[in-house]
Amino acid sequence: MPPIYLDHNATTPLRPEAAEAMARLAAMPLGNPASGHAAGRQARRILEDAREQAAGLLGAKPSEVIFTSGATEANNLAIFGLVSRGTPATILAAKFEHPCVIEPLRVLAEAGANIEWMDVDARGIVDLRKRRDGVPLLTILMLANHETGAIQPVREVAKLHPGVPLHTDAAQAVGKIPVNFRDLGCATLTASAHKFGGPVGIGLLLVKEGVKLKPQTFGGHQQRGQRPGTESVTLAAGLAAALDHAVRNMDRNARHGHALRARFLSELRKHDCSYVLNGPAPGDLDSLPSTLNLSFPGCRAELLLMALDLAGVACSTGSACSSGSLLASPVLQSMNVPEEVLQSAMRFSFGPDQSEEEIVDAVARIAGVVKSMR
Repeated sequence: MPPIYLDHNATTPLRPEAAEAMARLAAMPLGNPASGHAAGRQARRILEDAREQAAGLLGAKPSEVIFTSGATEANNLAIFGLVSRGTPATILAAKFEHPCVIEPLRVLAEAGANIEWMDVDARGIVDLRKRRDGVPLLTILMLANHETGAIQPVREVAKLHPGVPLHTDAAQAVGKIPVNFRDLGCATLTASAHKFGGPVGIGLLLVKEGVKLKPQTFGGHQQRGQRPGTESVTLAAGLAAALDHAVRNMDRNARHGHALRARFLSELRKHDCSYVLNGPAPGDLDSLPSTLNLSFPGCRAELLLMALDLAGVACSTGSACSSGSLLASPVLQSMNVPEEVLQSAMRFSFGPDQSEEEIVDAVARIAGVVKSMR
């Protein structure tokens, strides 16, 4: 059976546009973009063109773009850059954040910070009805959840505490839904190229003009000293090319993603394969078009994952950074789902080039495996 890849939230295939942009540069004798000679100046122009293109696509200024190795580095740089270790201050956040946000928060908590967790409703969206006393030093809220696809009210949260910096991890949102840095009202925002068809090894951190960010590494003047080190011109060009393609085709990809989600669920019903939907309902505007989180009560998620892999279906039990853990999903725990639902949850995420026929084939395999396990 041909393999079927339903794990695009973990990583996406490299877009031809990105591969072509990088291949062109690989054939050029580029210099170090910090060098003053002709080869260095050429590299600098290409790098700054990529920075300007990425900024324009995300509603930011070129001076607000810091290239990083990915979203993990960008999230760490934002959090530790905004709050120093040992600061006894309150940080407002959600328990469903990605591990590369939760772990830095744990480090800050161990050093004296108070982490106050926002309430989450049954759809996996933060509940803003509860009023809180006091003003936090920092607020953190991702734009779209990596497991359920639930889109979060970042703009509304930014308005709760005017003047308080808000950091948003937009790794799952960029390239899939409209993202405008200026309109969101956040101080910092992260993205990762391999989530939208770009190369692995590069991401970006947007830092609002006027926001002071303490650097976490030292040794050079690159990127205004906030993230020193020689930038990868080739990877930056690949990121910009992939982001441009994703944004230009966003409406078409969103319609296609919604269609694949709907077909996936209708096929499960045709096979009489019962499931529980975790997150926003199909067609809900508060959900990514390409993500489904489903539980199959009566099955153990880790066993189901292996069985589906043997059947040629690649999916996941959650974040790729934590899917090796046998612990239950913190995302679903924050939603207070029942234990049987918690222990049987699987994430399926679709790509813009997948066909409905491929989804029909995948569901037939999934239903067969689920029924045999039950």
